[in-house]
Amino acid sequence: MFEKLEAMEEKYEDISNKLSDPDIVNDNKLYTQLMREFKNMTPVIEKYREYKNAQKSFIEAKELLDEGGLEKDFREMAQAEFEESKEAMENISQELKILLLPKDPNDDKNVIIEIRGGAGGEEASLFANSLYRMYTMYAETKGWKQEVLSANPTELGGFKEISFSIEGEGAYSRLKYESGVHRVQRVPETESQGRIHTSTVTVAVLVEADEVELEINPTDLKIDYFRASGAGGQHINKTESAVRITYLPTNVVVECQDERSQHKNKDKAMKILRSRIYEALQEEQNEKIASERKMQVGTGDRSERIRTYNYPQGRLTDHRINLTIYRLEDILNGNLDEVFDSLATADQAAKLANQEM
Repeated sequence: MFEKLEAMEEKYEDISNKLSDPDIVNDNKLYTQLMREFKNMTPVIEKYREYKNAQKSFIEAKELLDEGGLEKDFREMAQAEFEESKEAMENISQELKILLLPKDPNDDKNVIIEIRGGAGGEEASLFANSLYRMYTMYAETKGWKQEVLSANPTELGGFKEISFSIEGEGAYSRLKYESGVHRVQRVPETESQGRIHTSTVTVAVLVEADEVELEINPTDLKIDYFRASGAGGQHINKTESAVRITYLPTNVVVECQDERSQHKNKDKAMKILRSRIYEALQEEQNEKIASERKMQVGTGDRSERIRTYNYPQGRLTDHRINLTIYRLEDILNGNLDEVFDSLATADQAAKLANQEM
């Protein structure tokens, strides 16, 4: 590990020098690429330098103690320095192992989230809206941008399904653990007996794939245009602005009718389609490293029950890592960092354990 860090520090210094070279500064593409690499390496190098400082203190204290003949007070100071620097080296070494774990190449990408009501009828649709609100409020706290791509609202204010994009630095790294079945336990407003109902909602978090990453052959697409219609007669128009795109090789179908413009609906539908195809390709790759995936937090499988939201107890439980938090209202208002931090830590621990096997 330390040989790797030494080589990385040399490269870091080299990039640092290049970033002040006028020729590179004027080459926008190369400068951006080097700046990104420099930024990604900085936390590792800073931590490694912290380790080297602790190591230096450790060696100096050890040499003093080995020489002997020290006065009592001075020996105690050297012993304390020896113990402290030894502990610091052990702790920093562990932190470095985590920082050196292979980075998910998608972590800095934008996401498309698809939420669908499952078992529970209208109650599931209402909870789908609660989850949509939770994620968009979280995005707001991060200063991220969100846009609804496709929605199928119900008359009582829920969503049978809704797809929306979230754009911002590190969006996927924070939201990637959310794919799966979310279960809600609460008393519906329509329940006169006060009985608790259990409903489910499925969430899929997709990496937003751009055209450069994924080329789709136009001949593989079947595009249909039709008139839009909505809940309770809303958004009905007389032109064929709604779009349905079928990707023929796999029969993936995407519909979009939220915009009045046919062109905008087609753009949004293509955005969702690209991300679904990209996800399918990733799942194919992940199957090849299935044993590693089992070590990680969840599998991202949409059929896996990952979390329960219990309203009467004000409790959220994430079943993958046995995390229980009694601040449900706070979490539903978008304060998700504690949940996401716990999931990321568990995922790192699993990866470390897998690496050391």
